[in-house]
Amino acid sequence: MKSNSGYDRIKQAFLKTIVNLKTAVPIIIGVFMFISYFNPLLQKYYPSLFSGNLILDPLIGAIGGSIFFGMPITSYIAGGKLMENGVSMIAITAFIMAWTSVGVAMLPLEIEYMGKRFAISRNIMNFMLAIIIAILTAITLVLI
Repeated sequence: MKSNSGYDRIKQAFLKTIVNLKTAVPIIIGVFMFISYFNPLLQKYYPSLFSGNLILDPLIGAIGGSIFFGMPITSYIAGGKLMENGVSMIAITAFIMAWTSVGVAMLPLEIEYMGKRFAISRNIMNFMLAIIIAILTAITLVLI
């Protein structure tokens, strides 16, 4: 009898997972379509946003990375393009950190599955850490 109840629990968990996937997949596809469309259009304007200011650059970088989030592997490509266009390392670091860890576009999905308080707290904390890590990275590069 125990194996039967264990089997039933596994079956229920599997069916619940399928239902959750049916809900999540359209949202995920929509988010990726949105990002895939707007990222290439706006990427050419990134270098003009960064003025070289050690205070504003990481803030602008973190805001840009938060809005136009992406996969970690693509962040290196975006960071390389920014570097080719003369954007400061502090701005690139904040951009990449926010790009990979803060997801404003994914926030509705994250709220639905993780809860509002957790999702918002995680994103705010990662945004602030992106700026702090960018500043510490710039300081480290100057000291080395």
